[in-house]
Amino acid sequence: MKIKDILARGRPSISFEVFPSKKDVPLEPVKAAVARLARARPSFISVTYGAGGSANVNSVPLASFVQNECGTTALAHLTCIMATREKILEETAHLRAAGVENILALRGDVPPGDDPGPEVYRHAVDLVRTLSEVGGFCLGGACYPECHPACPHLEDDISFLKDKVGAGIDFLTTQMFFDNNIFYRYLYKLREHGITVPVIAGIMPVTNGRQIARICQLSGTYLPSRFKAIVDRFGDNPPAMLDAGVAYATEQIVDLFANGVNSVHLYTMNKPEVAERIMAGLTNIVA
Repeated sequence: MKIKDILARGRPSISFEVFPSKKDVPLEPVKAAVARLARARPSFISVTYGAGGSANVNSVPLASFVQNECGTTALAHLTCIMATREKILEETAHLRAAGVENILALRGDVPPGDDPGPEVYRHAVDLVRTLSEVGGFCLGGACYPECHPACPHLEDDISFLKDKVGAGIDFLTTQMFFDNNIFYRYLYKLREHGITVPVIAGIMPVTNGRQIARICQLSGTYLPSRFKAIVDRFGDNPPAMLDAGVAYATEQIVDLFANGVNSVHLYTMNKPEVAERIMAGLTNIVA
């Protein structure tokens, strides 16, 4: 099923993100976690694409597993940086053969020390144009409520995003955020700029105190004072941090649904127990 059709239903839904094992690492433990996640009945499961070849060899097999063995709609991430058109067409052929109808089109991170040559993709918008030409896929894109780390101004970032949407994006998924007001203001700005495609809110349940430092280092994500207080108080107590992280993420989701945001994407970090606890707290909200 195409994700744009799932989103068009207009009722609360939650999707999950998982990542494949790295190259030469068995995929079976990840499949076991994904199968358990699928039993929580998400609206779809997205599968990330490893940077620099670290996991992309397992991306299509895991997306195929989600789609064909778990019976859950799969969204395959596809990054284009340092890739040729031939490589992209090869990847899309593999996905089509696996029955995957949905692609999240991403630039990806530039490997350190590498300068993309003229024959390879540089920006996600170029990938979107190619995928639109190929046809047959529902296309998603990423967006950043707190601005893309590589872009100095939010207005410029939204302008680039509008170009990407115009190239053929059907829906957007946000980077994680911990303050819903940031998301609401961002959504208003997108609509103000004429970006009207569905926007899925990305939520990261933080269950490990050390995890948050890396998250902020990579994305520059703002941490509300009450979230900082949770990490300060419970970060050194893993069971307590698990409880607090699940509670905080669940509260975020309830607030989003209450304010008319119908689609949430959980960055599960391949932890079924976390997703299960959050879904259990939303039994009568997501039905």
